[in-house]
Amino acid sequence: MSILRFAAVTREIGAFVILDAIDGAVAVGDRIGLVGPNGAGKTTMLRLAAGLDEPDRGSIVRKRNLAIGLLAQEAHFDAAFMAAPDLRTAVRTGAAHLDAMAVELAAYERDGRVAQSSYADLQHRFEVLGGYTLDQRVEATLSGLGFTRDEWVRPPTGLSGGEQTRAALARLVIADPDLLLLDEPTNHLDLDALEWLEEHLRRRSGSLVVASHDRAFLDATVTRVWELRDRRLTAFRGDYSAYHRQREERDARAAKDAGTQAEQIAREQELVQRYRSHRKFSKMHEHEARLERLQADRREAPRQSRRLALPHSALAGGGPARSGEIAVRIEDLVIGYLPGRGAVRPDGEPATEPQVVARVPFLAAQRGDRIGIVGPNGAGKTTLLRTIAGDLPPLDGALTFGHAAQIGYLAQLRGAAIPGTTVLDALLDTIPVTAGEARAYLARFLFRGDDAFKEVRALSGGERSRLELALLGIQPSNLLLLDEPTNHLDIPAREAIEAFMRDSAATLLVVSHDRRLLETVCDRLWVVGDGAATAFDGGYKAWRQAVAGGWTVADGIAEQRKRFRTGPAASVAPSSSAGAGSRSARAGAATAVAPPARATSPRPRKRMEKLSKDAYRRQKVALDAELTRLGLRKSHLELAIGDPGVAANFVEMRRVTSELADVDSALAAAEDAWLQLEERAP
Repeated sequence: MSILRFAAVTREIGAFVILDAIDGAVAVGDRIGLVGPNGAGKTTMLRLAAGLDEPDRGSIVRKRNLAIGLLAQEAHFDAAFMAAPDLRTAVRTGAAHLDAMAVELAAYERDGRVAQSSYADLQHRFEVLGGYTLDQRVEATLSGLGFTRDEWVRPPTGLSGGEQTRAALARLVIADPDLLLLDEPTNHLDLDALEWLEEHLRRRSGSLVVASHDRAFLDATVTRVWELRDRRLTAFRGDYSAYHRQREERDARAAKDAGTQAEQIAREQELVQRYRSHRKFSKMHEHEARLERLQADRREAPRQSRRLALPHSALAGGGPARSGEIAVRIEDLVIGYLPGRGAVRPDGEPATEPQVVARVPFLAAQRGDRIGIVGPNGAGKTTLLRTIAGDLPPLDGALTFGHAAQIGYLAQLRGAAIPGTTVLDALLDTIPVTAGEARAYLARFLFRGDDAFKEVRALSGGERSRLELALLGIQPSNLLLLDEPTNHLDIPAREAIEAFMRDSAATLLVVSHDRRLLETVCDRLWVVGDGAATAFDGGYKAWRQAVAGGWTVADGIAEQRKRFRTGPAASVAPSSSAGAGSRSARAGAATAVAPPARATSPRPRKRMEKLSKDAYRRQKVALDAELTRLGLRKSHLELAIGDPGVAANFVEMRRVTSELADVDSALAAAEDAWLQLEERAP
């Protein structure tokens, strides 16, 4: 039984047709994914279904008393929501009908009418609708969507735009309408909240229509797919992966049929001309009739949508240089914000002291690594990436880059555009090339024709993301720092970015909530959470399985320290001290790797067990990096000793010479460890 039906619905804006005579029906319990490129009309269709807009032609039939809830991309909040004293109360307004029933039940009880049958009926409906468990459901929903208990007491007006949208989603979950319409609900959710929402949508009995570019989310939640393409609606059975297979098969079949028919038409045209030239008119008319039938039923090959074509060589010319074996190395790094540079107190007021977001004992990315940076919202993923990019200064610790590292940084939060600046201007202001070269380059990012003259401030979210990608590719980079690179992009664009990442020789550090990207591109993870960060040797699925088994960031750090302490490459162990550059920390590192005291008469060395190829490679890379770092530090200290300013300052001179002695000791120990490692080479 259908609860909503589109019948030959057409929607136009001026002379542009968005939806052209589409038909479709939503049945009880349907879970439908609405897919299509940006601008195909998905949001328009959801607004029509919700009754916010009316079709220009055709009709939309809804079941009587159908309860519909819509979560828009740009959420608009009613007065009751915004006037609520706290977040918990605002979300609870989604169950206003249950509160009204509770008031009515209380009136029955106050008036002594509990023996009436109407009271029993009302009480039964209140129980079936979950009235007695409302408070527990509100709390579970807030927790599931990533709100901490401290945030429950904040007023809605004090929340950010993304937090308000999440709160609006929580209110819709509590309202539990007959038909739930969601427009890109995953935009402001972290991975834990995404998984919670997926489980909730799978278990609810009401109908769902969701427009999303998150392929993993669609696979987890929908059982049918509606595709908006060329202003028409086509229905498919199954989840997104099933739809994708069906669509490719259908397109291949349609292209083959169109090619066969084109060959038949060409053949008939040739025969008509031949019989006309031979004056065999009866045969000519026979083939003209066939040609007419073929042309009347002519099939067009599916039009290929325009796709991103990300270049592997920079516009400035040539590819990136080859970086060192270790592209970036982090040791005892403290990340956060300084006063006057984004530091705020928990109450939102500017802070006068540095605000620490997370501490990073040790992380390293080797050349060619594809590393995903994951963790809850607000844990510090973007802060870590901004610190590596040089956008934020480290509060403490060491952050070093490999030889010839060339950084390319795509920020999640983009600066405001200069009024009047066009897409073409933005590129020409960055690199001196001809207008023709600039337009040819922009065409690879789908800015063709008049699109190159659009004002940057008027671009949609997807268009702005494509422009940022274009600007990123101007200079050669061998270390790409990408913060939510697929935000606002449709599925074809996401697939193009994934293909680019898989083929790129650059080292990748990617902050993303796109699980399909994490699964298909990233072979390692850096996990940020609980005020710290650590590496996870495995992909996204392995990490989620480990988390389900109780794994935490603290466990990862403890395991990492244990591995470094017990392995022969202990010289690269991260110091437990926050000041990685301090003399005491270096002395501790030297002690950790110092060889045992030698006897006066050397004993024959015991034959050491061979390592596996993987363990040997990993330990050798770490030791090489440590030797490089210590050698550079020694050079800097030796230069400092020759500085007249240092030589004239006794205290500073003593500090430098003392640290130089520590570095010499650590360097000797690291060289011994390297020799021992070579003996254990496979």
